[in-house]
Amino acid sequence: MPRLHVFDMDGTLLRGAATLELTRHFGDAAAGHAIEARWMAGDITDDEFWQTLLDVCGDASAEEVDAAFAGAPWMAGIADTFADIRARGEIAIVVSQSPLFFVRRLEGWGAHGTYGTDLELGRPLRPGATLSAAAKVEITDAVLARHGIAWEDCVAYGDSRSDLALFARLRHTVAVNASPAIVELAAARYEGTDIREAYALGRDLLAASATQA
Repeated sequence: MPRLHVFDMDGTLLRGAATLELTRHFGDAAAGHAIEARWMAGDITDDEFWQTLLDVCGDASAEEVDAAFAGAPWMAGIADTFADIRARGEIAIVVSQSPLFFVRRLEGWGAHGTYGTDLELGRPLRPGATLSAAAKVEITDAVLARHGIAWEDCVAYGDSRSDLALFARLRHTVAVNASPAIVELAAARYEGTDIREAYALGRDLLAASATQA
């Protein structure tokens, strides 16, 4: 049976934020913490946020970004989870507001598709590049339609306000080390450092739904 698993990245697969990892790796962690704090407080625009990140990263090479990616604090079991999804003939995608140039590296660990904010290092910022919370729903809807998968055969895994719209839309949702607002919406909750355990909760939701059908 075709099924879709939709993963957020920051706070869900990554125990932290890509922006913090990139600014730390490129020698200006203070800038990363400052823009994250200002963004959470609503004191910075999306474009200002991303321009600061691009300024810190400069014209970094793919190899340097690979190093930042490899050194980030990932949840355990990501590749195993994607491999299990593939082995079942199901689909795993990652949809994140973080830069696509960072998110897409999860395809190397087995994700079928990755979606993120459209930034390119060494190139001017495109205004309005941020992947919105509404876009998470639109992307999920498009992938479901492309593969002929019903909404009830989709599981979302997320942690924060950017996941609220998707969690409100779906029946099967797993809050991963999540904010109270996401926990309130979620069908299941996981606290820990191994994404395989959160994924197991998602499989339980699918199995219970199949039994009831």
